[in-house]
Amino acid sequence: MPKLNWISDHHLTQAVQNILVIAKKAKMDVSLNFSKNVVDPFSAIFEMAGFNMNYDNWIVSEEARQAQKTLQNFIGEFHQIILGSCAGWEDLKKGNIMDLLSHNNKVIAEVKNKYNTISGGKLAELYWSLEPAVMNKTSIYKGYTAYYVSIIPDKPGRYNKTFTPSNKEKGQKCPENNLIRQIDGASFYTLVTGEVNALQNLFDVLPAVISEISAINMLEKDKLELLFKMAYG
Repeated sequence: MPKLNWISDHHLTQAVQNILVIAKKAKMDVSLNFSKNVVDPFSAIFEMAGFNMNYDNWIVSEEARQAQKTLQNFIGEFHQIILGSCAGWEDLKKGNIMDLLSHNNKVIAEVKNKYNTISGGKLAELYWSLEPAVMNKTSIYKGYTAYYVSIIPDKPGRYNKTFTPSNKEKGQKCPENNLIRQIDGASFYTLVTGEVNALQNLFDVLPAVISEISAINMLEKDKLELLFKMAYG
């Protein structure tokens, strides 16, 4: 019996393995290149004093911070791979205008890991890249629904609403269009899989999958559950 009924164990394990490799490489690269990276010495001294850390502990913390920053750039890609492995969905990979496609559901999607990955005027640019894709008569996605997906929303709660970011150049919001929408990660996982709690179910099986791949068993599931509830309610 598969761990999740909407994705094969093979695709799930492959996606997790990919991220673990990236995490290990990020940590190794930071350790090897730490002296080459420019570090703010003023920030360092105030962190040590303010956080009551000695130099060695600060080094460990700073290396973890730098590696974490690299890793987080790939978490959105993890979700893209997972969602693109579901039946009827396709991961369009890097270099394409969109991240995900489903001809069956007439949906295209741009997936970002966190609500603030794109901000300011870039949101309007995203809107105007989605608009011709679903509105132009010559587009192969004419009439499809385009989603801007934030896996981690700005606050707990689900939403699926029209995407109307501010266009600072024009001093107004982008036109409301029911085919151009923004949606949180939990709601989009439900849309893709048909499972109401698909994202939580994925989160819940990750410790077991990671343990199988890497023999890491120190992930405390009950405490991790609190982090999920903080993000999604």
